Formats: sequence, structure tokens, C-alpha cells
Amino acid sequence: MVNFIIASHGEFAAGIRQSGQMIFGEQDNVQVVTFMPNEGPEDLMKKFEDALATFEPNSQVLFLVDLWGGSPFNAASRIQALHEDQMAIITGLNLPMLIEAYGARFTMETAAEIAHYLIPVARDGVKSLPEAAETVAADTQVAAEDAPVAAPVGDINEVKHSGERTIDVRLARIDSRLLHGQVATAWTKSVQPNRIIVVSDGVAKDELRKTLLVQAAPVGVKVSVVPIQKLIDVWDDPRFAAVKAILLFETPQDVAKAVEGGVKLDKVNIGSMSHSEGKRMVTNAVAVDDADVKTLEYLRDQGISFDVRKVPSDQSKDIFDLLKKS
Repeated sequence: MVNFIIASHGEFAAGIRQSGQMIFGEQDNVQVVTFMPNEGPEDLMKKFEDALATFEPNSQVLFLVDLWGGSPFNAASRIQALHEDQMAIITGLNLPMLIEAYGARFTMETAAEIAHYLIPVARDGVKSLPEAAETVAADTQVAAEDAPVAAPVGDINEVKHSGERTIDVRLARIDSRLLHGQVATAWTKSVQPNRIIVVSDGVAKDELRKTLLVQAAPVGVKVSVVPIQKLIDVWDDPRFAAVKAILLFETPQDVAKAVEGGVKLDKVNIGSMSHSEGKRMVTNAVAVDDADVKTLEYLRDQGISFDVRKVPSDQSKDIFDLLKKS
């Protein structure tokens, strides 16, 4: 696995590493180098040398640096010049770049390969709201050029339902925050969906929340926001056989309503259940009351198992084991 050194002026490197861990989980072989106002070039070189000493000898190292031409870059480039086959540098560090770098380590074996891959990713992470007219026009043109020719479909009422699941559910998740960084990056990379379906009666009626969720779509993945009944309606529709989905529910009760309507799930991930008056904390991200527990027990009786994890790299825990301890 390629080692990372995150380097910056001031504490930016430490902060962005923490942000990356919140989204992608704890990461091994990642060191931080911060260049502080009261330090000089030799202090900075010593920090880089100490960071490198924590890695295996002759291993691949990628420096993720804040600014081209700055002191952290200059110090890193002095080191990289002596180890060109093992080390690479990329500048312009932002959070999309760092998160994508974590994922790239699973499939790419050299620092240079990851560095070259990250350049367009970092650029794509820079967006504005409202979008510039030129950007919207360019994105629309690219989408039109790249879009596959869609097979014709008929009216949903004309389709003969099969009675069996046709949607390929890569992940069904209960998350009070629905679509956010952990889902859009870590889980999307882990399960490789082509669509994220937010299943919520409340959100489906809220145009503002709906718009914000659609805008949060990761690159290459479509986001749909539907009421629970719509998921039930299309569950066994053969036209959706090509859909590889992440299903996002706000509450166990929403999952139960879908299951009662005929949606068949084998396993449900619990990412977060927000705390409110009358609920007790089971983990630092999951709070339940008696109604939640009763619903979870009902779902268990339907043959559904539970996996409590915020991100894929977390250790999986069983909700009922946690309930016994709370």
C-alpha cells in the first residue's frame, strides 16, 4: 500500500486528515507534516524525515501538499528528487483529492500512478452554487455526448410485475443524515452503485431538501428521491433490473413500511440514528427509543440482519448486542 504524507503551511494538514477520517474512516500509513510560523527549512526537513522513518524502507510514498512552490513543497521535492522511482508529489490538496487518494490505494501500486489519477479528481471537486452558466452548458454537452442510448420503456402500469426483486441492492442503510460525505465517498467506492435512492415520504415532499440531495450526487452516480410507496411500486419492475442501488432510509420505521409493502431486504446497515428527547445512545452515532427497538425486532423477525458501521472500514457490530450493553 502506498504511504501518504500530508503537508501544509500551518495546521491545515492535520485538519484535513481529521476530515478525511470522518468520511473514510481511520487510515494506516498516513503521516502529517505541518510547517509553523516559528519554524525554518531545517525544522521542516526534520519533520519530513521523521514521518518517512515510520514507513517501511523502500516503500512507495506520495506527498499531498497544499501549495506548489511553498516551503513544504520545496522540502518534499528535495526528498523526492533522490527517490524518483518510489516517491511522487501532488499539490493543490483538497478534501475530494484526499478521499479519492484513500480509495485509490486499494487498486494502485505506485505513488506516481495515484498522483496522476488525482489531478482531474481535485479539479472536479471545485464547484460553485449557483453554477456558472459556462459550467452548466459544458456539463450538459458532455453528459449528452457520453450518455448511452436508453432502451425504450413503456408505461409503468403496462409492465407485468415479476413478484421478485429486480433492483440490485448493494447497500440498504438507515442514516438520519441520508446522503452525506460518508455515503457519497466511502460507501459509494465500496459497493459501486450506479444509483442512490433516498426513500423518504418527508423528503420527497420537500423540494429544497430534495434539490440539495440531488446536487450532492457523487460523480457517475444518479440520485433519486422517492416516497416509500414508489420504491414498493418499482421493486419488481423488470425495467429496473440494471439498477445497482444504495437505498437510504431515515428511520427503521421507514424500512419497516417498505418491507411491509413487499420490498425484500436481507441486510440493513445502520450508519446513524439521531438523538432526541426520550432516546438513549447505543453508540456515539446511534440513539434509539422503545419504538425503534420494537421496529428493529420486527425487521429481524422478517429475516433481516443488521450491521452497525459508519464507514466500510469500521468494525461491524450487531445492533442487538449493542442494545444489551446500553
